[in-house]
Amino acid sequence: MTLPVVAILGRPNVGKSSLFNRLAGRRIAIVDDTPGVTRDRKETTCEIAGREVTLVDTAGLEEAAPESLYGRMRASSEAALEQCDVALFVVDARAGLTPADRAFANWLRRARRPVILVANKAEGRGGAASAMEAFELGLGEPIAVSAEHGEGIWGLMDAIGEHLPEPDAPEPEEEEGAERPLRLAILGRPNAGKSTLLNQLLGEERMITGPEPGLTRDAVAAPWRDEVGPIRLVDTAGLRKKARITQKLEELSAASSIGALREAEVVILVLDATLGLEEQDIRIARLAEREGRAVVIALNKWDAVEDRAAAKAALDRVLEESLNQLKGIEVVPMSAANGRGVDRLMPAVRRTHERWNRRIGTGALNRWFEKMLERHQPPLVDGRRLKLRYATMPKARPPTMVIFGTRAEQLPLDYRRYLLNGFREEFDMPGVPVRMQLRSSENPFVEDS
Repeated sequence: MTLPVVAILGRPNVGKSSLFNRLAGRRIAIVDDTPGVTRDRKETTCEIAGREVTLVDTAGLEEAAPESLYGRMRASSEAALEQCDVALFVVDARAGLTPADRAFANWLRRARRPVILVANKAEGRGGAASAMEAFELGLGEPIAVSAEHGEGIWGLMDAIGEHLPEPDAPEPEEEEGAERPLRLAILGRPNAGKSTLLNQLLGEERMITGPEPGLTRDAVAAPWRDEVGPIRLVDTAGLRKKARITQKLEELSAASSIGALREAEVVILVLDATLGLEEQDIRIARLAEREGRAVVIALNKWDAVEDRAAAKAALDRVLEESLNQLKGIEVVPMSAANGRGVDRLMPAVRRTHERWNRRIGTGALNRWFEKMLERHQPPLVDGRRLKLRYATMPKARPPTMVIFGTRAEQLPLDYRRYLLNGFREEFDMPGVPVRMQLRSSENPFVEDS
């Protein structure tokens, strides 16, 4: 069932993202006093006036040349208007109307969409009176709200409900059998090509792209479907070294990216092939592994690499030395800008996701375990040999095995690594984090002395 779409529009710094968070009922979009924080459309599903809707936050509307950053931001907001069922035009009641408000109101009057005029920052006794100035925009009676303090929000929700289209006929069979989407996050350093890749996958200019580093400031989710099934695709802000993050806004962006990583099942780590695998890329991959997320590397800008054999050999060497815990990770050379090689990315993601979800039966697991013990016995610890008895795999996502034995928790690190590598090889699990837990079990046949 297609949900009605409600888009929030207005010039920069009128409180659109605060209103988005308030209507959604939780903090999703980054809010900061810096003008123009929101640059890409951000969507969420929420309930308004008893109806489930898709709520869209947009970049600030500004008069600018089409090829400029602000021109590209405006084009993204205009696309949101074309796709919505109801538009909320937000003005700042505290600051009063500006020429930009009047210009965009004229544009909205020509749009074939219901427009609700919202006078934000209208808290306190004088707020409602200040909001009345917006009457002159010719968009009907303004609704006075304070997104920051929650004032007037219920009245706004009622107004939105009155303008929503009639609901589609329910499709219970389709809803009941709906597939759960794969949660996929795109991460990497600034300017690696993350947003360009998302646009290439979606087949539309969903994210603002350009030569300016750090264009994406917030994690932005987009529903999508590949040949296998539904996907929740999330683009994120570029992650720089922590020591280089000096502004509060960039701290919020980094926190948003890390939050997207933790909610993902598979992470696409986008590398700039002309620069290779750098220390910050390794940090991101290690963070994903610590969080138990599967990783696929998208080796972007591959068409710009002159000596590809040398570049691939250097990448393999760094992966072997620095990311042994993700041994066998899938690497897809590609160019997000022209689409070459992108068709190989999702099959690699799906293979990795299947491994990350895989459960090994107890019988097969213990046959492998016995074979590993016969090949190399557990070492002596304090002059006594450790006795490992059996293994189980209680969970996947990521694959987790539990090994029971006498003093099992004393098993040395190199023997644990031997078992983990053998497990990956035997059950074909390259590129996914594997967890090992050690549990001591008493021998019931040994009597107390």
